[in-house]
Amino acid sequence: MTETGKRPDRRTLSSAARLYAVQALFQMEAAGQSADRVTREFQNFRIAADDRDGPTAEADEALFARIIDDVVMWQSRIDQATDRALVERWPIGRIDPVLRAVFRAAGAELVTGRAPSKVVISEYVRLTQAFFPEGRETKFVNAVLDHIARELQPDSLD
Repeated sequence: MTETGKRPDRRTLSSAARLYAVQALFQMEAAGQSADRVTREFQNFRIAADDRDGPTAEADEALFARIIDDVVMWQSRIDQATDRALVERWPIGRIDPVLRAVFRAAGAELVTGRAPSKVVISEYVRLTQAFFPEGRETKFVNAVLDHIARELQPDSLD
């Protein structure tokens, strides 16, 4: 709940789920932890939890879990689509791990097609701005996700 006692709207909950998914994917890679372990940790201790800085944001936990599960299920396809969208000398393995998590989370949503491509792209570009407020990463992410969306959902951006 928010300070006013109202539950955040659906868009706010979805945005928070996407942020948590990017953080969880980063943690999975950095710490070599399983999807199940990280998902449980986020659901039990991070999403809508009280920590030393106060309460954390509520999120659409079903969307959060679905993104993580879909990344695991479709990671090879997502990474291949991302590699094709990147410059040849910059395979996904050489990309900043935060950006890699962004590409994978967004890619999971683009593979499944549950949300419109334009929504997915704009949400993850906005998240990238939060992680890299001074950088050119947002334009880079926008271009790569646009390419991935055109490959995975050819009719989605017309």
